Amino acid sequence: MENSSSMSVEYWVRWQVLVCALIFILPTAIAVVHLRKRGGGVRGTLKPADLWDPCWRNLHPRWLLFYRAFAFVAMAFFLYQTVAAFGFFVFFFYTQWSFALVMLYFAIATIVSIRGCRIHGSKPIQNGERDKFLNNNSEETTSPSKDKEQKFELHRNQTPIIEQLRFLDNLLLIVYQTCAGAVMLTDIVFWCLLLPFMTGDNFKLTLLIGCMHSVNAVFLIIESALSRMPFTWFGLIYFVMWSCAYVVFQWVLHACCFTWWPYPFLDLSTPWAPLWYLALALVHIPCYGLYMLLMKAKYTALSGMFPHALVRSI
Repeated sequence: MENSSSMSVEYWVRWQVLVCALIFILPTAIAVVHLRKRGGGVRGTLKPADLWDPCWRNLHPRWLLFYRAFAFVAMAFFLYQTVAAFGFFVFFFYTQWSFALVMLYFAIATIVSIRGCRIHGSKPIQNGERDKFLNNNSEETTSPSKDKEQKFELHRNQTPIIEQLRFLDNLLLIVYQTCAGAVMLTDIVFWCLLLPFMTGDNFKLTLLIGCMHSVNAVFLIIESALSRMPFTWFGLIYFVMWSCAYVVFQWVLHACCFTWWPYPFLDLSTPWAPLWYLALALVHIPCYGLYMLLMKAKYTALSGMFPHALVRSI
């Protein structure tokens, strides 16, 4: 009866609804304020090569490209199998939101890696060979005015591409940092909080469900072990905004026509709802911090074992 009354006005004027709203509105407002002040994480010191060049010195960027393309195809296959088995209803769950976000990351990362491999393959020759080449061809150079016209034409043709690449670079970094926290939250909540209580005939853990709650983190951790993608605490802002967007999505559904909560701790009809929402808001910090510890452990442990092979990002 309580779920069926979620479309009534009385359901939404309860005191716990207001408290729960403040719990996720205030962090969102704070995140937006910090985002406007900073204007985006580490863009000022970000090197474009950090987004497509591996952190291993002798590893060619094409191997990172192959991995990213493989991860995208594999995750698209798992998501297709899930939708085929359960329908588009699965997108009511945060798991599929985060899974699709990781898949989007690998799609963008594949595009960036393709561009990076082209840049890596077109690097200028060494200084000695360059000077020899210029000396041998000095007599064949064009006039200064024609040379200026050619440089201007080249700059004009490259300008739209540079602007587009800057957008993709920033988008890739934002999605990456959001994914890191989202996959930690998704997998930890499922394996440690939901699965122990989801016993009985209504739920059965299958290989597909297990993969959906583990493959996302595995692929992203391997990506972090191979790439030089920077990871900072500023990305917690995007993670918080992503989760708040999901909560707003669920509230809008229930305000319109939906009467079933995909997660019991999102139900607003219980007096314990504010505590659940507060716990979910606070758990974002250790989930994001856990991935930060993995990144620090990567450089701490691997730098000691392979001091000359590992390349640090910013």
